[in-house]
Amino acid sequence: MTTIMTLDRAAPGLLAPPRPVRLSLTPGTALAGQLDGAWWPSSRDLAAELPALAAALDEPWGRITRVTVNPAPWPVIPHKVPVEGRWVHVGWFTEQDPDKLILLSGTVGRWDLLVVPPETAPAPAARLMAAAAIPGSVLTARALMAAEAVIGRGIRNARTREDDWESEGGACMSPFGGPVGRRSRPAPGGTWR
Repeated sequence: MTTIMTLDRAAPGLLAPPRPVRLSLTPGTALAGQLDGAWWPSSRDLAAELPALAAALDEPWGRITRVTVNPAPWPVIPHKVPVEGRWVHVGWFTEQDPDKLILLSGTVGRWDLLVVPPETAPAPAARLMAAAAIPGSVLTARALMAAEAVIGRGIRNARTREDDWESEGGACMSPFGGPVGRRSRPAPGGTWR
C-alpha cells in the first residue's frame, strides 16, 4: 500500500516555519523500480525546498549528502543547502530527466524521486505520487508525466463535449457539425440540405 505523507519538521534558527514536505515513498520491498517515490514541492525555489526534503529523508533513507537535478525546471540552483547543521551539495545535469530528482547518501545509496511540479492541482498530484511509489514499476518519471498529461487532456475533452451538448440544448449533431434541425435533415436520396 502506498502512503503519502506530509512531514512537518521545524529547523531551529529559521525565521519562518518550514513548509511541510509532500512525499510518497515506495514501501521497502525487494522489487526495485525506476522510481523510489515522488516529491511535490511547494515552489521552484530549491534553496527553500531541499532542506526540508533532505531532513525528512534522514530517518527512512539515511543522511542525504548530494542532490542532482536538471536545471530546466529550476530558476536558481544553489551549490549547497544547509540541512540541520550540515551541508547538502546540489549538482545539475542537462542529461537528467527534468521530472526527476536524484538523492545520494555517502553510505546508503541512491534514490530517484519523481518531482511533481508545484503548480499541479491536487488530484493529478495525488495520481502521480501514488503511481511513482508502486514497487517494481518500470515507468520512468517522463512516462508518468506524459501519461498524466494524456489523462488531464481526456478529462478536459470529455468536459468540452458535455459543455457542447448542454450549450446546444442536447440537440443531436449532423455529420457536418451543426445541430440537426429541419434544414439539416437528409433529403430523399441520402443527400443533405
